[in-house]
Formats: sequence, structure tokens, C-alpha cells
Amino acid sequence: MITHPKISFRLVLVVLAFSSLCLAQPRRKIIINEDCSGPGGSNMQTLAVLIQSPQVEVLGITVVSGDQWRDEEVAHTLRLLEIMGRTDIPVVPGAEFPLVRTREEAQMWQQEYGKVAYAGAWDDRWWHEASVIPPLAEGTPTAKPLDEDAAHFLVRMVRKYPHEVTIYEGGPMTNLALAISLDPDFPTLAQELVFMGGSLSPQTDNPEFASNPRHEFNFWFDPEAATVVLRAPWKKIVCTPTDISIKTQMTPAMVKQIGASGTPLGKYLSKFAQLWPGADIMWDELAAAAWIDPTIITRSEMRYMSVDLDHGAGYGNTLTWSTTEKVHPATQIVEIQDDLATAKFYRMFMELMTGPTPGP
Repeated sequence: MITHPKISFRLVLVVLAFSSLCLAQPRRKIIINEDCSGPGGSNMQTLAVLIQSPQVEVLGITVVSGDQWRDEEVAHTLRLLEIMGRTDIPVVPGAEFPLVRTREEAQMWQQEYGKVAYAGAWDDRWWHEASVIPPLAEGTPTAKPLDEDAAHFLVRMVRKYPHEVTIYEGGPMTNLALAISLDPDFPTLAQELVFMGGSLSPQTDNPEFASNPRHEFNFWFDPEAATVVLRAPWKKIVCTPTDISIKTQMTPAMVKQIGASGTPLGKYLSKFAQLWPGADIMWDELAAAAWIDPTIITRSEMRYMSVDLDHGAGYGNTLTWSTTEKVHPATQIVEIQDDLATAKFYRMFMELMTGPTPGP
């Protein structure tokens, strides 16, 4: 029997296509918990990294006060999703204030121990009341947030998809602490916790860390919440600290290339890029990208981690111990990233930022 070559070739293509379909991996489920300041900048770019990846299913974005106030952040998030055409992703308002700390107490602390270089929503340079939503440069969204609070949403999702959902944390940990208080099984039902936060010994002259290298904003804004979360029994915890984040930088050339893509996301990111010192560091994007592709990280270490709650000069600072010297029975081992394949990270980031936005 003689088989026609064209028929054989088509049969091979069909078999290969079917094999690829069978081998296709399901998208990895994640909830993004972020202090979604905007427009543009690290927080918005991090949402885009995860939404743009065809490997990722974003179950929702839970918003927490930090870099800005919650209600303003919710508005920025809704508007970005409108621009990207992904209003199917739920936006869920979370904690408006830290568990314990107040702005007044933080100001008194700074008078006693020294002014911090950056205070987020509390910062005098752009302070406004939490209930105020300033006019948005990118336009006012028409989409609405989910009629549910972040803590209940987080618990509901891990119970709906037990052991399948990664919790990504790019801001203060208040929402996660509240979810743990509602349901102590929340950490064990999640697949893992991935977060940007903490600081050990960053090699930088950035004034935020130069005189206090263990200071980091996400921990400092709500130290009690971070302590609750880091003591919880997660199956795995991965930390992207300032030490590795400061090795990244958003550049004008990158912004120009992203804008040239001509996509709605590309136009938005190029228009609202934040390139001033400190804001140009790709704090949260790296944590998100390394979760998608762990080979971006070339070196990491395992340490116990907690937060200083003594209300003295080190209040909110990062505490760590080696795995051979555990000093507190409640602390958990954390995988702390230390170095990266920079070119690989930039290449992945640019491909995601310039590509089409995948559908639901």
C-alpha cells in the first residue's frame, strides 16, 4: 500500500496537535493581593505580568492599603482591567487600615527614631484622607468591585480550589492576616505563599535602606499582620526581599519599546511609567515573574523569618535566623531569593508587556 505524502504529512500534524493538546498543562491559579497604587508603576505592572501570562489564571485581585489608600487603589485597578479588556477578573476591597498601627503613631515613631524615606499612604508629600479618591489621570472606571471583602474572598477561593491556589502578596499583609483570623485552615488550604517584602542587607545607597537595612515598607506599614502571616503553617513560603529587587530597573528604553507595541496595555504603561529613583525598581514584578518561571532565580537561601514588634527603633524590621538556630517556636522557614538571571527576567517581562492580552 502506498500512502500519499500529503496525507501522511497532514496526519502527522493532526497527531502532533492532539498530543500537544493532551500534554497542555492547566493554568496555575493565583490570587493577587496588592496595594494597587497607580496609575502605572510597579504594582500595576505586576498585575499585568500575571494577567498577561497564558500560564496563569487570576482568580481575583484583593486590594489592601499601603502605597495608596484602598479605595483609590481599587479605582486604579478597575480602570487598568478596563483598559486591558479583563473586567471578568474580580476586584475585591480589603483592609483600609493596618491591624494596629495608625498614621499618628507612625509619625510619633518617626519623631523619636528618625523619618523614613517613604511612608506610602501616610506620606506627608501626598497625604489625603482614606475616603478620598482623587481624580484619576487614566480616567474613571465604570466597572465595580466585588460586593465581598478580601478576607472572605480569600477563604472562599482556597476552599473552592483546595491546595491549588497560590497567594501572591505584593503589599502589606493585612488582608491575609484577617483571612487567617477568619479561618485558621486558610494557609494549609492554599498551595503556597509568594510575597515581596522584607529586607536583610541590600547593597544600595537608597536612603530608604542606607541607615536601616532591615527596614522594608510592606512589613513596616503593618508589622502585626506580617507577623501573623509569617507564623502561619503555609506549605511553602517564597520571599522576594529588597536585596534582590534592587538589582532590577525599569528604563526609558524599555518604556519606549512597550509603548511601540501599540496595545492598550502598552500605551497605558508607556504613558504612566514611573522612572524616578526608587519607583523605577521592579519590586513586585520580579516576585511575580519568578513564580511563573522559577529559573529566573539563580540563588536563594532558607531562613526562619519574622518581624520586630518591640515598638522601639526596630519596630517593623525584618528578623531572620539560620535554619540551625531557630529561636521562636512559631516561626516558619522561608525561601529567600538572593540573585537572578537579569537578562532572562527582562526578556520575559518585555514579552508579556508587549504581547496581546489573553482572554478569560
